[in-house]
Amino acid sequence: MNKRELVESVVKTQAKNDLSKRTVVEIIAETFAAMAKGIKKNGRFSFPGFGTFTVRARAARKGRDPQTGEPIKIKASKSIRFKAAPSLKRSL
Repeated sequence: MNKRELVESVVKTQAKNDLSKRTVVEIIAETFAAMAKGIKKNGRFSFPGFGTFTVRARAARKGRDPQTGEPIKIKASKSIRFKAAPSLKRSL
């Protein structure tokens, strides 16, 4: 599913509320912005029944340039990890 399909699905299920596609796009954008803000501020965002997003630190490490085979240094970084809720796992 992509953004367009998500918007169409929400518009279809909320047809009785007369939500326009533009309104749904704005709601979805604000939802993801709030999630990102929560992850940045607290280091995690949890949505019961769906899962939890957490910030994970990745240590600096050595790697290899795939073209030349030369060793390179890879900087430390942060990434976001998602852990699915048990109910979501069971539904798959």
